[in-house]
Amino acid sequence: MEPELPLADELAAVFARLSGLLLTAETVRSLLKLIIAAAREVFPSALGAGVTAAGDQGAPVTWAATGEEVERADRLQYELGAGPCLTAWQERSVIDVGDMHDDDRWPEWAASAARLGLRSALSAPMVAGCRSVGAVKVYADRPHAFGERDRTLLTMFASQAAVLVANARSAEAAERLSTELRSALRTRDIVSMAKGIVMARDHVPEETAFLVLADEAARAGKPLRDNAEAMLRAVARPRR
Repeated sequence: MEPELPLADELAAVFARLSGLLLTAETVRSLLKLIIAAAREVFPSALGAGVTAAGDQGAPVTWAATGEEVERADRLQYELGAGPCLTAWQERSVIDVGDMHDDDRWPEWAASAARLGLRSALSAPMVAGCRSVGAVKVYADRPHAFGERDRTLLTMFASQAAVLVANARSAEAAERLSTELRSALRTRDIVSMAKGIVMARDHVPEETAFLVLADEAARAGKPLRDNAEAMLRAVARPRR
């Protein structure tokens, strides 16, 4: 049997690998696949691992899973609106299900999960700053598969994973902001050119030209930008 690494060294080895792979990860989902693959390695008793976080509409979804049994167990939680992973996320606490057959906190979910061949589960919240952004969970096919050391390890693992997920989301938010900014600047330029056309056509100052554009857009039932673009196209169209 290989000697067991100290907890700090074990985590350091996992996230050293992640830091190198992270450079090529282009999406949050690909990042989370790296995280759960590492989690699967760290917990030898685990049958599978997964990550739950909010989807596009804000509802919980499984962003990454090591297998179908994890996805099905998670899907049951979302359908029922209750389960250990959701509780870990909402309450920001580690949730341990020692035996699906004996747990009465979520009886319907536990019974269904047991029919999938799952007997125990451990879930830890991913907390970044003051926000809980989801949860990391591991499932096992035997009861009481996870001990105190696993609780500590999963908590540390989820904490590091939360930072990576939060950073990835921040990058996405920055990209969305950049796209919106480019669109806003483009709109500004289009409206400015259209104002110039109105100023030359009607011999009016800039403020009046803007009011003319806005009035024409309102009467045409179009957004200001669309009306300004139509004016530019009309001016650019070659005369016959």
